[in-house]
Amino acid sequence: MRALLLLFLAGAPEPLVEVPARIPDAVVDLRYATPDNFMKKQVYPSGARCLLLERSATMLAKAADALRRKGFRLKVYDCYRPHSVQYELWKVLPVPGYVADPKKGSNHNRGGAVDLTLVTLDGGAVEMPSPYDFFGKAAHHGFEGASAEAKENRKTLREAMEAAGFKKNPMEWWHYDLPDAAKYPLRDEAFTTDGGA
Repeated sequence: MRALLLLFLAGAPEPLVEVPARIPDAVVDLRYATPDNFMKKQVYPSGARCLLLERSATMLAKAADALRRKGFRLKVYDCYRPHSVQYELWKVLPVPGYVADPKKGSNHNRGGAVDLTLVTLDGGAVEMPSPYDFFGKAAHHGFEGASAEAKENRKTLREAMEAAGFKKNPMEWWHYDLPDAAKYPLRDEAFTTDGGA
């Protein structure tokens, strides 16, 4: 706490922390570090880490604890995203609501947003209403056309995340934000294991 206070007084942004250090059983599958994403190309460097603000990571750990008791683990698709990468996403899909305009920035650029899903305790896939980064109505929280199992899984994830203090994105069942994420600065810093951008 003292270190955070000193950083605040010095005007430095709060540190980013590694999610696996806080949630050892989290499955990290950073899709933008692979070609398996809506852009069909790798936009994060190899070795990219899943980083979040301390507050985000603490809240996520609380959600993970609640979900573990229900027989689930978290699988994380995206965490902190350097601001420079936001421009790459915007070039491909300049649609507010799905991709944040880089002029304003995304809460991912602040370490205050996370994209995730559920897996079973042994890492097995769990049915959701749509694939990750699906840009259509099936991704919306209000979509009723999915199977009963998919809707129940979406609800289980939402309830755990909201109980931990996160705010859902109505258009993306996988995306959750700190309620006041906009107060944190946009960041564009190294996030690989070797210190690269």
